[in-house]
Amino acid sequence: ELGFLAGTVEVVEYPQAFFCIQQLTELLADKNRDMWRVVLYGVGGGSDDIVQVALFQVGNVGGQPYWSWYGFNSRVAWCACFVSWCGDQCGYIESGIMPKFSYCPYGVDWFKGRGQWQGRGYIPEPGTLIFFGWNSDGESDHVGIVEGCDGTYVRTVEGNTSGDVCKCNAYAAGYSRIMGYGKLPPHS
Repeated sequence: ELGFLAGTVEVVEYPQAFFCIQQLTELLADKNRDMWRVVLYGVGGGSDDIVQVALFQVGNVGGQPYWSWYGFNSRVAWCACFVSWCGDQCGYIESGIMPKFSYCPYGVDWFKGRGQWQGRGYIPEPGTLIFFGWNSDGESDHVGIVEGCDGTYVRTVEGNTSGDVCKCNAYAAGYSRIMGYGKLPPHS
């Protein structure tokens, strides 16, 4: 039986439990974050890491892991939280490769301010962020991650799509609702 005192574990009958807890604590330490990226998502610093992380999330309904990670206590429009969460899993936010954002116009401004913005006619590479303007008001209101582009169609992974779900989509490369792209800088 394990007893709990002030947030610590007191081992009463199972001394081996203390050893297991020590091992688990060591495995979950920050210094092992890169190892867990490889184990959980198969990513190890390549340019399509964010795509691989996003693809593992396809099928999530409601977005709770993403908006709660961001710091919201209840559901919000979560497409940007999803993209930010995926970037965080790759270490992109901490290293300054991309911003942590929950509001699409902020993401657009961040990429424009760093000269990393590309317009609708750009042929994006995997891992590029794609920004949409559904309302035709000049302001972005949706964001996703480019999985690939063959010059004719852009394939994406998006959160908070129709049905409140993470899923893959495809759009004509010149689709009028694509505002542009946030191009991630080269990284390893």
